[in-house]
Amino acid sequence: MKVLVLNGSPKKVSDTFRLTDAFLKGLNKNNEHEVHVINVIDKNIGPCRGCFGCWQQKQGHCMIPDDQNEILDLYRDSDLIIWSFPLYCYGMPSHLKAVLDRTIPLVKMDMKQMDDGSVRHEALVDFSRIHTLIICGCGFPDWEGNFDSLKIMCKNGFINPDIVCVPETPMLNIPAAAPVADPLLARFEKAGEEYSANMTLSPETVADLERPMIPAEAYISNVNSL
Repeated sequence: MKVLVLNGSPKKVSDTFRLTDAFLKGLNKNNEHEVHVINVIDKNIGPCRGCFGCWQQKQGHCMIPDDQNEILDLYRDSDLIIWSFPLYCYGMPSHLKAVLDRTIPLVKMDMKQMDDGSVRHEALVDFSRIHTLIICGCGFPDWEGNFDSLKIMCKNGFINPDIVCVPETPMLNIPAAAPVADPLLARFEKAGEEYSANMTLSPETVADLERPMIPAEAYISNVNSL
């Protein structure tokens, strides 16, 4: 299986990517998968200009001569794409959102109505064979609503994505929090093994990964004391 990891953190070693790295360790436990990690912050990827030249050419490439076409080539050839990023203003960081915006060369201008009544652009690639996993970390405790807008965007933008949203991720880089952080990393590694076997995560596994490490009141108190 070919795995493309889009690391959307501005830091190569970030709170969220520690979770993703643990997941990859479990996913590729037997070294049977080809894993390609892209640190998006290091790439030259501008915003979509809305020129729609890609829709005129229908070649699956963007007209802007930067690093996005490299990602598009890897994207269409991957079996699993992992979007790993911290929550920024209830969504993706801007440099990663630019990557998502500029995947439109992989679809056509022509539209069709789906069985569920939604309308989508016709695809130039077989998206049904590409699995999508979102791993998003957040500096807030598990307050309801923090991930709602992100989940809507991902469910509308991808086909049946697995979405894991984790609160309190700054604790992953605090040595004193290791007694609760290390078990979370171990659960992510186990989840990677599950995904490798089933190509999806059970609702129970997702709920276990998203469970806050400590109560919200204690987390807020600790943050405010820094």
